[in-house]
Amino acid sequence: MKKADTENKRDKFVRIAEARTIKIISMLRLLGNCSNQSVYEYSDKDVQKIFAAIENATADAKRRFKNSPEKSKKLFSLD
Repeated sequence: MKKADTENKRDKFVRIAEARTIKIISMLRLLGNCSNQSVYEYSDKDVQKIFAAIENATADAKRRFKNSPEKSKKLFSLD
């Protein structure tokens, strides 16, 4: 029997949501590594754009959980 055959919707949600949340947190930590100014050059405007994009994506995801999806916007670009 496959896992999908015996796994209920809640268990599937918990398994997938936990894994994806861990990935997102890990990626945010990696992004934080870009703050090292001895290795990278960036402006305050760059940082504002990055976190505005992340905040917009987070707000969009929250809306989707409240059953009022809004069409997703462009993913991200510093240009």
